[in-house]
Amino acid sequence: MSSVIVIGEALVDVVDRPEGRSEHPGGSPMNVAVGLARLGRPARLVCALGDDDRGAAVRAHVEASGVRVDATAVPRTSTAVATIAADGGASYDFDLDWRIDPVDVPEGTPLVHVGSIGAVLQPGAATVLDAVRARPAGTLLSLDPNVRPSITPDRDAVLATLEPLLAEADVVKCSDEDAAWLWPDRDVDAVLDGLLAAGATLAAVTLGGSGCAIASRGARRRIAAPAVTVADTIGAGDSFMAGLLAAVLATETAPTALDEDDLGRLAALALACAAVTVSRPGADPPTTDELPAEVRPVATP
Repeated sequence: MSSVIVIGEALVDVVDRPEGRSEHPGGSPMNVAVGLARLGRPARLVCALGDDDRGAAVRAHVEASGVRVDATAVPRTSTAVATIAADGGASYDFDLDWRIDPVDVPEGTPLVHVGSIGAVLQPGAATVLDAVRARPAGTLLSLDPNVRPSITPDRDAVLATLEPLLAEADVVKCSDEDAAWLWPDRDVDAVLDGLLAAGATLAAVTLGGSGCAIASRGARRRIAAPAVTVADTIGAGDSFMAGLLAAVLATETAPTALDEDDLGRLAALALACAAVTVSRPGADPPTTDELPAEVRPVATP
């Protein structure tokens, strides 16, 4: 089975809780790569890491889930200090070094996933776009903007950087918070309309504890989230993304032909993955065995 290629930041989440500080490997693209691998889909993570203890911790974490690491050497491994609020929500303060070597996407790669800081922060964002545009015909592209206004506060500049990626992307997912920041004049349905008009064949907006809205060119649904006790929300959107992509890669239906039943099946897996992740501390996506049997993906070559 050919590997999915995930391009973007890998870093260390430094988590401040009332009971103290802890460190865990993190970064949205890294979490997606781990999530895919734990669901049985081989993944290669293209990132930037320092030759330091934190970089070694990131490598050990992703390789333990079977992810292949392809890292550009940088002076230090990036960090995100996450402060956890009483409701489990997280706010972040970043220290980043984002630059990567040119990325080779081999023939037969089923999907390239990009997003978050790695898709918009220069100089690495330019390399990401080059890789996207040079990917082989037939290789799907997925995008999760996962915006971080504290790092890239100029919305117009972020949109200008995202627009060529949106034009290339087959699958796009964003959170309701992302959508409100990027397109404050649009409701959820208008956001889905815009993503499909830009070029996506499958678009989803996550709605926190309310589930998600998901749309193809011919169908649209809102799906409720499973009931769960929330430990924190770190990595929830990334687990949703990994589950959605695993479901897309396992389906025999072309993205352009997805109907309401297909959308329900895709969303059920994505939401189940997110539910497991929010039920335990940190970005800890589930393995296939941790999911309800009825939503588990069936891997295809």
